[in-house]
Amino acid sequence: MAESERESRTFRFGVFELDEDSGELRKEGKALPRLRDQAVRILLTLLERPRNLVTRDELREQIWSRDTFVDFDHGLNTAINQLRSALGDSATNPRFIQTLPRRGYRFIAPVELVVGANSPPAAANARRTVDEVPLAHTEPDQRDRPPLRSPLLSDARDLPAVSPGVVRILFSLIQLMYLSFYLISLARLHEVQRILTESRRPASLILVVLIITAAVGIPVRLYMLAAVAFNYRGLNEKFQRLFPFILLLDELWALAPFLMVEAIGTGLAIGVTAALLYVPFSQRSLLLMGFSTQQASD
Repeated sequence: MAESERESRTFRFGVFELDEDSGELRKEGKALPRLRDQAVRILLTLLERPRNLVTRDELREQIWSRDTFVDFDHGLNTAINQLRSALGDSATNPRFIQTLPRRGYRFIAPVELVVGANSPPAAANARRTVDEVPLAHTEPDQRDRPPLRSPLLSDARDLPAVSPGVVRILFSLIQLMYLSFYLISLARLHEVQRILTESRRPASLILVVLIITAAVGIPVRLYMLAAVAFNYRGLNEKFQRLFPFILLLDELWALAPFLMVEAIGTGLAIGVTAALLYVPFSQRSLLLMGFSTQQASD
């Protein structure tokens, strides 16, 4: 096939697209600053094999020739960091490039391959997927949305970036608040039982639920505090998996102000409970905001 008739390829993912021929990376149709040649070639290699591991050795063989005397590890890390910076991605909470320590990298976002005969991006190109790799094919107005996104929950792309230090402080304070709820309630079980009995509620059942959820909640909160204090890798991902359980636990304990209804009054108890109903969602949003910022390390 003649060079002028050769089919060009454009890879689309999220709000980005990469032109294979020119090496131009565009965001929402606007060209971004030029990437280094090695960074472009790495991105192309990952895009051609989405969801599959591309090892560091493969990248060395494909991009750095054996007779080139360079610091491969430094060059690869620099190129990956440049890609993450251009994509607004994060090593700790990746949306595009996932690091598999000491093994390599994987492109984890849906990819759409647009094929055309050297036509500009705005032209009507034929769309198809690579046969050997299942690429996601989406409509243009859905390209920037992750699969199975819940309409009720925020996505990292909807939220502003926040300093990880601020996130750790606020997240820790929330964990300490719940931990104090559990410990104070267990320490005042006789008083709680009296309040429940006088209010003609099923005291025995509520006490059993309180004890069980507090006994489960205490180690969960201690784990969260330790994870934040020691900056556990993958904390955000672990929290997202635990979120349905944590949501149920925290919604039950949103009723904790009613255990102090004699001291604070019914109106204030209702108001505080309403605020506590939102707290589990705020924990999730905090982690998404903090771990969506760019991290320099791989």
